[in-house]
Amino acid sequence: MPADSVKCGTVAVIGRPSAGKSTLINKICGAKVSIVSPAPQTTRNSIRGIANYAGNQLIFIDTPGYHNSEKKLNLKFQSISRDCLLESDCILYVMDSTREPGQEEEAVIEIVKGFSSRVIVAVNKTDLQKSSPGMIKLYVSKVLPDVPAYRIFEVSAKTGENIQALLEALVSMAPEGPPLYPADFYTDQEVDFRISEIIREKVMLNTRDEIPHSVYVEISDMEMRRNGKELFVRAFLVTERESQKAVLIGRDASMIRKIKEESMADFKKIFPYYIILDLQVKVNKNWRQKDFLIKKFN
Repeated sequence: MPADSVKCGTVAVIGRPSAGKSTLINKICGAKVSIVSPAPQTTRNSIRGIANYAGNQLIFIDTPGYHNSEKKLNLKFQSISRDCLLESDCILYVMDSTREPGQEEEAVIEIVKGFSSRVIVAVNKTDLQKSSPGMIKLYVSKVLPDVPAYRIFEVSAKTGENIQALLEALVSMAPEGPPLYPADFYTDQEVDFRISEIIREKVMLNTRDEIPHSVYVEISDMEMRRNGKELFVRAFLVTERESQKAVLIGRDASMIRKIKEESMADFKKIFPYYIILDLQVKVNKNWRQKDFLIKKFN
């Protein structure tokens, strides 16, 4: 390959829930692309992050955590993950080195097997005391024998350990071609999507049990004001039941106020203008069973 040649490739990121995919993408891209929470399946859509490395460009597609379930919403998540693998130049399979492989890992393996020639494995969370990367690497050698050892990397999305070596391996698999995005881009997400995802992250971080998975964020109005210095956003937390609505509002509106304040704090770090957030809660009964809403996730 000529010294001045440039590579540009898409990288589908797959793994079971809570493997650290979103944290890893955020670390690689140097900014918040995907929301992060301890709850499984935080990511619902395929989300694009952009990393420029040594003159090359990698476009990361963060897929929903692959959860083995027949529920409508989970089936949609599985479909998103499979489609991303088919369309990508490389596949980054993120594995949690602190957990033994189980049924969900086996389900991911069954999908990844057919793409072994373009799979790179990131054995994540090596910074944690209970990490056991050797166990995971031995497992990979057994279930994915066509993935050579030099394409398996021990990494920490939290500390950045071994990220450079991982990037070099991904670039080596990418096709030659010019960058698709300007060098200062780290995501191609629309503003309304980014705002709604940050709000949803705060719901997931501040609530528990079924609440985080029963909520989606609906942006009903956005208006730029003061010559582009201020953006007014009206958003709704949409949940399935009145009891969930009460939890999201909280006593004396304490919960919704906390979600709003934490969201606005993140907005200040990301956007070049001030965002005024009008946040409310409403009920859309059993929305997770409604096909037209599930189609929103793509």
